[in-house]
Amino acid sequence: MGIKPISYYRTCDRITRAGVGGRVEDHFIKITDMKSFEEMADRSKDRPVVIFKHSLTCAISAGAYEQMAAFEGEVALIEVQRARELSTEIENHLGVAHESPQVIVLRNGQVMWNASHFEITAAAVARAVREAESNVKEQ
Repeated sequence: MGIKPISYYRTCDRITRAGVGGRVEDHFIKITDMKSFEEMADRSKDRPVVIFKHSLTCAISAGAYEQMAAFEGEVALIEVQRARELSTEIENHLGVAHESPQVIVLRNGQVMWNASHFEITAAAVARAVREAESNVKEQ
């Protein structure tokens, strides 16, 4: 079956990548199980992968969600209340302590960058993705 972009987030926010009214572009991929996470980690062999752990009940996470909606790239979305076990498995697998909200950038299955709470901005994530790509090209 594979992973597919989710669509219900497209209409729940009135934020676009340009920051003006409209619909959020469909660049979130909802991850709910370890198989889907492993598929995303495998994709990181070809390019950086962005993972966003999002709390559905946290105002800080709502702000981080807006930043991730403004990020111009694919985002693997984990709703921590709906996928607590997955979040714990990722913490154990990657060795990055769980926080929410949290963004992790993977490249070649390795954590290249992570941030939480107010450190999550579209610009910071874009910079981390560029650096993850540059680091691989230099090796």
